[in-house]
Amino acid sequence: MFQQSSYTEQLTFFQKLKSFDFILIICVLILGLISNLSMYSTDGGEFLYHTKSHLVRFLVFFTMMVFFSFFSLRFWHATAYLFYVIVLGFLIWASLYGITASGSQRWINLYFINLQPSELMKIAIIVCFARYFHREQITNVSSLKNIALSLAILILPIVLVVSQPDLGTSILIAASGLIVLWLAGLNIRYFVYSALILLISFPFVISFLKPYQKLRILSFFNPDRDPLGAGYQIIQSKIAVGSGGLTGKGFLQGTQSYLEFLPEKHTDFIFTLFSEEHGFIGSVFLLIVYAILIYRIIKIGSISRSYFGRLFCYGFGSAIFIYIAVNMSMVLGLLPIVGSPLPIMSYGGSSMLATMIGISIVMSTKIYHKQIIN
Repeated sequence: MFQQSSYTEQLTFFQKLKSFDFILIICVLILGLISNLSMYSTDGGEFLYHTKSHLVRFLVFFTMMVFFSFFSLRFWHATAYLFYVIVLGFLIWASLYGITASGSQRWINLYFINLQPSELMKIAIIVCFARYFHREQITNVSSLKNIALSLAILILPIVLVVSQPDLGTSILIAASGLIVLWLAGLNIRYFVYSALILLISFPFVISFLKPYQKLRILSFFNPDRDPLGAGYQIIQSKIAVGSGGLTGKGFLQGTQSYLEFLPEKHTDFIFTLFSEEHGFIGSVFLLIVYAILIYRIIKIGSISRSYFGRLFCYGFGSAIFIYIAVNMSMVLGLLPIVGSPLPIMSYGGSSMLATMIGISIVMSTKIYHKQIIN
């Protein structure tokens, strides 16, 4: 199953190391440095819990990413379904016996980390679909069989995540899967039909939302409706971003952050803290780093001779773009608050682990870009 092609067998360790995309590595390291400095800032300029744990996780997961990058692309292809099934099993376990925090039962205690399986599912769904469609002719992608199986693969984890409840992550999982389906060649009319069905059933869907989720949607349209309650996060976030101005208030000088006006500043609202301290120029620099990261992922996909590797890179790069766009739009008040972490930047081991696994598969695609998977 894992037999390598003659090309792969001829590669030495140093040849594989030389094949690394060092621009991609540098982007990850820059984001890691910025994120750890931001964690240091959230801890009030002291080397406390958030900073220590985030630094250790980044170093461990970065090392893991480099190690996994040496794995053959055939390995990721062969284990794609197994990866999906394992993560799905974790989701079921979390729904039944998971740790409850902030009203949601979405974590599993693995002793060394409280794992959030829904974050891993963002990657697992892309790998699974890349494996499923890698041998399908584009004319067969829109067949009834493929659509039915794809919907089953996609809907099952979404239902489990919604039941936790975690509406934001379920939306991102759906987006990750739908991107790969579109890239694989699913006819655009099915997306139009789905959008129309969703629009028609929206009032029905709203009725199943939790009260706090409904309140978040209402506060998105009118934050001043409840400025000290549901609208508080959006209002304080926009104040912090706007007060940063062109160059920012300076490192460790953010008033909204240090006076504790800004909630969840180490997780979903880390971009708000960064913008307040480093302003518009710092924010543009961060966006440029992310843009280069996404460009390199797409570029690696374009040179891969394996359709599996190409489809994964295109899907993963597009998904990273959506995660960034949703997070930044959320903290700027352009989208309702849905609990979407900023890749690598936000505090959280599960999100960083999922991102590093995705990058390691991308790096494997780069090293074994001439490998053809039948």
